[in-house]
Amino acid sequence: MAAPASRRARRLFRIARIFARYDILGALIELGAAPGALRLLNPFFRSRKTRHLRIGQRLALAAQELGPSFIKAGQTLSTRADLVGEQVAIDLAGLQDRLPPFPSEAARATIEAELGRPLSELFAEFDDVPVAAASIAQVHFAVTTDGRPVAVKVLRPQIEKQFADDLDLFDLGARLIERWQPKFRRLKPRAVVETLRESVQIEMDLRFEAAAASELAENFEGDPGFRIPKVDWERTGRRVLTLERVSGIRVGDVEAFEAAGVDPRIALGNASRAFFNQVFRDGFFHADMHAGNAFVDPKDGAIIAIDFGIMGRLDKRNRYFLADMLLGFLNGDYERVAQVHFDAGFIPANQSLPLFTQAVRSIGEPLMGRPLSEISLGRLLAQLFQITETFQMETQPQLLMLQKTMLMAEGMGRQLDPSVNMWELAQPLIEDWMMTHRGPAARVGQAVEDGIALVERLPRLVAAMDRLTQRLEKEGAAIDPSSLERAEEQRHSRAVVPWPIWVLVGLALGAALFG
Repeated sequence: MAAPASRRARRLFRIARIFARYDILGALIELGAAPGALRLLNPFFRSRKTRHLRIGQRLALAAQELGPSFIKAGQTLSTRADLVGEQVAIDLAGLQDRLPPFPSEAARATIEAELGRPLSELFAEFDDVPVAAASIAQVHFAVTTDGRPVAVKVLRPQIEKQFADDLDLFDLGARLIERWQPKFRRLKPRAVVETLRESVQIEMDLRFEAAAASELAENFEGDPGFRIPKVDWERTGRRVLTLERVSGIRVGDVEAFEAAGVDPRIALGNASRAFFNQVFRDGFFHADMHAGNAFVDPKDGAIIAIDFGIMGRLDKRNRYFLADMLLGFLNGDYERVAQVHFDAGFIPANQSLPLFTQAVRSIGEPLMGRPLSEISLGRLLAQLFQITETFQMETQPQLLMLQKTMLMAEGMGRQLDPSVNMWELAQPLIEDWMMTHRGPAARVGQAVEDGIALVERLPRLVAAMDRLTQRLEKEGAAIDPSSLERAEEQRHSRAVVPWPIWVLVGLALGAALFG
């Protein structure tokens, strides 16, 4: 349900005021995202106090002040270097998802309402001071009535309503941005908002996070180098998640590693193997694997992951595309890299394969002769996405999430041991997987498998075509093309809003899409 007009107006004016404080309109103009009408307003929305900061720094500060939905939007855009530029993306990647905690009384009330039992029947101890507070939830330590130490994650009060209101503004603004700047249609601003909406909806049902933790634990059952805390399903619901409490050395705490006698290279090897297996073996990966979401077990150097609200998936087709592309880069086969983009349908068929091959070479040639330990695969993907605008490549959200995750994983690896690249440690796994799944024998097997799948689908395709033909025969004369055109015009006319709201929504979207 849409927010009341008065509440929406207050929110818009607050957004406009914060935009002025951080010179966000000027940032949008520099990014080429502001239409002529808003450019005229720039003299009235400038701040000398923050003009010395980089665009990305101003956007990050504004997002932090505007609250949870803008923080999430900024984090989403940190994966979109193709949209905001590499430096802005880097600045937004540093956006901290930390907010002041909400009262423990509200947390206790949420737990009791969600689980339908008094807190005393669930926990023998409950620490009222949270150990972490983020945009969507906060975490309390507790001890169950049967003596098990746990971590209890509780959603913020009214957080669903707050996000719903702002996401409605983001969506309206995205439609206006697509009208103002047709060049942004290829980058799918409305799809960015929809992706954010879907991600937030999943994050705000903690049962999904519990299921993700359970699936990841199942994938790594028997692997001593990567561990997932157990889910306490009895104490988990839509707004409450209870996990086994885990502890270890924070990634990057060099002194603690030395004191515990842990070799960081062992931990780095475990991290690199776990990431490779998640992406290529399972196609299901932790998409928020920064240093704050991982511990190292001082006993054996195993990686212990936490916070499973943001997960990524890659189907077999995308994994094979990624493997072929990376293998092409590492072997200097730029035509192969370009061809797999066309084969996957990522680059339109009307584009020039030789020209795209030349563009790919501009990225890959500086890598030739360098050891794998000196290559950032996350940065390589980011550079590739940046050049695709010329060739009308549409945004691939699943690959953008992976690219962001690769950069996070590489950053965590550098904190563990700056002298070693995690991909160097994973090289044997990469080579074995490539040979098994993308070698000559595997390609023949895949071709046979695809042929069998096509034959199996033929009866369904024929039946579907038959049903479609029968329906068209029945409805043929009933469809009036001019009525469809009128309906489309009416649909667009309903999106028109009074010009003051139009301007404020434009300002709101600026913060939503770019900070």
